[in-house]
Amino acid sequence: MASQAHPLIDPFGRAISYLRISVTDRCDLRCVYCMQEHMTFLPREELLTFEELERLGRLFIRLGTTKLRITGGEPLVRRDVMQLIASLGQDIGQDGAMGGLQELTLTTNGSQLARHAAALVHAGMRRINVSLDTLNPDRFRTITRGGRLEQTLDGLLAAKAAGLHIKINTVALRGLNEDEIDDLIAWCGMQGFDLCLIETMPLGETGENRLDQYLPLSVLRPKLERRWTLTRELKPETAVTGIAPGPARYWRIAETGGRIGFITPLTEHFCDSCNRVRLTCTGTLFMCLGQEDQADLRTPLRAGASDQDMEMLVRDAIARKPHKHDFMIAPDAPQKQLTRHMSVTGG
Repeated sequence: MASQAHPLIDPFGRAISYLRISVTDRCDLRCVYCMQEHMTFLPREELLTFEELERLGRLFIRLGTTKLRITGGEPLVRRDVMQLIASLGQDIGQDGAMGGLQELTLTTNGSQLARHAAALVHAGMRRINVSLDTLNPDRFRTITRGGRLEQTLDGLLAAKAAGLHIKINTVALRGLNEDEIDDLIAWCGMQGFDLCLIETMPLGETGENRLDQYLPLSVLRPKLERRWTLTRELKPETAVTGIAPGPARYWRIAETGGRIGFITPLTEHFCDSCNRVRLTCTGTLFMCLGQEDQADLRTPLRAGASDQDMEMLVRDAIARKPHKHDFMIAPDAPQKQLTRHMSVTGG
């Protein structure tokens, strides 16, 4: 059995308690800020099996992970993924070396939610994030390169009916949806959804000019405040769920009673409080979304490494976690763009 003496602490004193696990790089949409229209996906034999993903997930839980997010690609397109989710959900509330898993959640584009919403709740999920960048069917088709808005909206209705708390993730895109943010705020308020706005990030070649897409939220927020009364909330997720907050900074909207969050990796990075790492569907551990350093966990796992061996590899990787990313999108500076797509790293 692996040692259970010490939590995962990076070189800057941050406790690493949040793991994002990507279960597939595949997706049924082709969003213009995320991937190319014609993608070449990984061979299936390169993907970790559910048994391997479960073993690594439980290793991190023993080492202090309290929040685990299932991501992709689109995680719900992987066949039988609910088996993995249901199995990991059994760990929620079970005391472990560092207190055990407190929350299992999901990021999805919503296209498959109508089929899986009830099962997600049964597996122990209480909150999910759903990517939605527009409420206009034609614009949705353009941004996703062929997706159907009604399919995502049906999924949201099913998730809401099942009792899931829903946060809408919207990438703010210059010239594509910046004129629709007010409508999204009003709609989320009526639906009882939180809304989180995200700056586009330079990950992978998409066939689009990211400088044209990039809408700094530092510019957008003052415009929103002309219509909406925003009051800053401090660590709302901690108060509501007991889970340490993620990268979003939240404001309460007086007119709707809802919340709006801003994720600003470019205009105001949140790296000082970063408590998360990402495990890809191929078993590669990335300590930072915006850096290339990685640790291969699949090779030793398949070579028969013990839990103690795997723990040592994880600890060695966390010891290399950088202080911050160095994303940049600016007209007067070279763009720092990583070659891997978000769908490979895990959203």
